[in-house]
Amino acid sequence: MASSFSSEAIRVERPSKTLRELTLDKVRDAITHGYFRPGDRLVERDLCAQLGVSRTVVREVLRHLESEGIVSNPGNRGPMVAELDADEAQQIYQIRAALEGMAARQCAEAGDAALAERLSGALAAIVAAYEAQDMPAVLSATTGFYELLFTGVGLTVAWEIEKQLTVRINHLRSLTIRTKGRAVDGPTRMAAILEAIRQGDGPRAQEAAAAHVDSARRIAIAMLEQDAASQS
Repeated sequence: MASSFSSEAIRVERPSKTLRELTLDKVRDAITHGYFRPGDRLVERDLCAQLGVSRTVVREVLRHLESEGIVSNPGNRGPMVAELDADEAQQIYQIRAALEGMAARQCAEAGDAALAERLSGALAAIVAAYEAQDMPAVLSATTGFYELLFTGVGLTVAWEIEKQLTVRINHLRSLTIRTKGRAVDGPTRMAAILEAIRQGDGPRAQEAAAAHVDSARRIAIAMLEQDAASQS
């Protein structure tokens, strides 16, 4: 009697990511979610022990994160989590307002009901994550919403530009999403963007997207300035 066990069942599946990529994701997430905070030293020896990988992999990951701007090496004193700078944050929010406003307007003017429904589902995921008090899920779902906002109307180049800032955006977002009332105010403002898209009102969608970014900007800048004052 022939065995039902096929050649496919015995095949060893190769991981889709390399060890370096997996380590990069872990360290980036640890910074974004506040396990490592701005100003914390990132000691290679300690990271090797915590992550269970070689010093070579850790060094490559730290160099990559330095290129992303979330790790710094001031005066060659060793890598540390980059301090959040209010001026840099202002620029990031200005870029976000311009790009996300453009994307929201084009989504509205596209008149694509199916896209609006997909955005609604993405927003529901954000609300559910807030209700579960799962902040990493809030960050992930929010990134998913914006990816859809851009790619849903073919703005792939604009999304690539914003995606290059995603780590720094999420670094700032991890501050604002925990503030009092943000679990309600944030999704409410995003719902206003979605409603304007449903109505096909491009200017209102753009305005709502910019207003949402400005709300986050004011919270983040106030927190950064307060933190800087406490350290001076």
